[in-house]
Amino acid sequence: MLGDRLVRRKKRRKDADAFLAELSALTPGDLIVHMEHGIGRYEGLQSIPVGSSPHDCVMLTYAGGDKLYIPVENLDVLSRYGNADEAMPLDRLGGEAWQKRRARLKERIGQIAAELMKTAAERALRTAPVMEADGSGYDQFADRFGWDETEDQERAIEQVLADLAEGKPMDRLVCGDVGFGKTEVALRAAFAAVAGGKQVAVLCPTTLLCEQHAENFRNRFAEWPVRVVELSRFRTAKESQAALDELADGRADIVIGTHRLIQNDVKFARLGLLIIDEEHRFGVKQKEQLKALRAEVDVLTLTATPIPRTLAMSLEGLRDFSVIATAPQKRLAIKTFVHTLSDGIIREAILRELNRGGQVYFLHNEVDTIENMRERLVKLVPEARIVIGHGQMNERELESVMREFTQQRANVLLCTTIIETGIDNPHANTILINRADKFGLAQLHQLRGRVGRSHHQAYAYLMVQDMKGLTKAAKQRLEAIQMMEELGAGFYLAMHDLEIRGAGEVLGDSQSGEIQEVGFALFSEMLNRAVKAMKAGETPDLEQPLGIGTEINLRVPALLPDAYCPDVHERLNLYKRLSNADNADELTLLQEELIDRFGALPPQAESLIATHQIRLQADRWGMTKVDINQDQILVQFGPKTPADPMTLLWLIQNRRDMKLAGQDRIILSRHMPTLSQRIQSFRELCGLLEKSPADLAKAMKNK
Repeated sequence: MLGDRLVRRKKRRKDADAFLAELSALTPGDLIVHMEHGIGRYEGLQSIPVGSSPHDCVMLTYAGGDKLYIPVENLDVLSRYGNADEAMPLDRLGGEAWQKRRARLKERIGQIAAELMKTAAERALRTAPVMEADGSGYDQFADRFGWDETEDQERAIEQVLADLAEGKPMDRLVCGDVGFGKTEVALRAAFAAVAGGKQVAVLCPTTLLCEQHAENFRNRFAEWPVRVVELSRFRTAKESQAALDELADGRADIVIGTHRLIQNDVKFARLGLLIIDEEHRFGVKQKEQLKALRAEVDVLTLTATPIPRTLAMSLEGLRDFSVIATAPQKRLAIKTFVHTLSDGIIREAILRELNRGGQVYFLHNEVDTIENMRERLVKLVPEARIVIGHGQMNERELESVMREFTQQRANVLLCTTIIETGIDNPHANTILINRADKFGLAQLHQLRGRVGRSHHQAYAYLMVQDMKGLTKAAKQRLEAIQMMEELGAGFYLAMHDLEIRGAGEVLGDSQSGEIQEVGFALFSEMLNRAVKAMKAGETPDLEQPLGIGTEINLRVPALLPDAYCPDVHERLNLYKRLSNADNADELTLLQEELIDRFGALPPQAESLIATHQIRLQADRWGMTKVDINQDQILVQFGPKTPADPMTLLWLIQNRRDMKLAGQDRIILSRHMPTLSQRIQSFRELCGLLEKSPADLAKAMKNK
């Protein structure tokens, strides 16, 4: 009776960690950091013979042309450095420079980890009001959402509601691409806060976005006794004063405003939740000002392209993190082109859009010369109905221009970056950006996101004066945004931004961080290890090497054959994911994925999976080497093995098939012609290590 309802087939859930893992895929030419040897350049995959068996290895080159081959099962010792700068000096194999840099960083990591733990402890001691959404009322509110939630969106909503109900101050970043449904997450959180008797403040970077949010919030809360007020320059002085009074005495439940919200005369009766939209448009100090209003305020940050510092803080665990990576139904990726500014391109792009009944944004970010650009466009495209919009216009005049455009009485909007956030017009599906090289990566992505908000194909033209005269950073930005035009690219672009600009110091105001010393991925790894040790009540042993991976050799080919997975880039990505798997369930899921995508596993792939199964057990026992052939298992223990020396001594003294082969090695002799027998024998050996000498003696007696 109500028409067809689209049913989305449930996909396997993909958490933020898995999403981040995909970013670590390598391409030839990338700078790579090896934990022990420093920065080298990745040259590709090579199959080399190990014993009598072929083995896939990653080839790295270092200063002086030295080469290093890393077996694919040990890819966890490698991490991407970041932006592959040709001028970046490579480390020398066996040189001291890398060791000195790493030692310097270890010292700083210890300090940062201690500060992080202190921050986390202080936060854990603070309390915030418990805000839970009422069952039936919340369900009714959620049903007013006119679309099916994507899985990522559902998960982000669940995480935010769980944070609000926890009674601890929330500080969550929701990263979702332009138009992927972040506003709905904010609406659900606002409902929970209002239902809990608290006020909500929504901070927006522009007046236009403020206006649009106010309309959305009023529409969604229309059936509830919720008062929504607005603070922006579109409101008169009288309206603004009335809103301030209502906030102060508690009659207003939700306020949506621009920077006006940060001013000293804004007082709240019972502020519980602060929502910051497009946080990259605000300074750190502005956001801290708002947090200072109430120490226990919950903070929800929404962004399509988090600024490097915020992204770094989220990846470090300083802030909770949700990713919305799934595109809404029927959404198409925006086709992006970089061109030298020319009359021919401008006329062709505008006419193509107008001929299919659409509208065009032409972005010219200089108010002084915007009228000259209008005259040029009138001559080029006399068929177009052009209006101008920029931030220096009178509020009412600007409002009138925007209304004229959204109601399709004009079909070309010549504007400045005032449209960067908040314009949601499904009829506009072409944007031309003049002097695109002058904009940052996040800003370009936001501007491009003004089009493609319906099921029509959208186009973005990034125009520059002279391709040859571009700076290196501008070239990198334009290449990154053109390359990443697929849906959900905002997060990838943020990672590129992190690499191009650096993250800044994780704590404090310094904007030149230690991350550049060793690369972001290794910095994260070192910091995570230090924090984990402190959480477990241990002192981080930062003098110990981070580990060079367990060397495992089953004496059989262990790789994904070319015929099974022909794409080298895909193969490397799978190798990386396998080496990053840190439990048996992850390995099983990856094995299922391989069978699902490429068919039954060939013997070489089975050996590769078996190698990683053994790696997980070997890691648990602190083994640095496992060598298994058809007649024996050789195991070498690291300095911090949890194995009981008395158990090892008992095994060597009482079993004929076991012997000591040096200070830290044992050998188990047994005939094991098949791979399954080798795996089973290794498991039995690990099972013996778990027992005490008394248990082993008892078992031998019973046998």
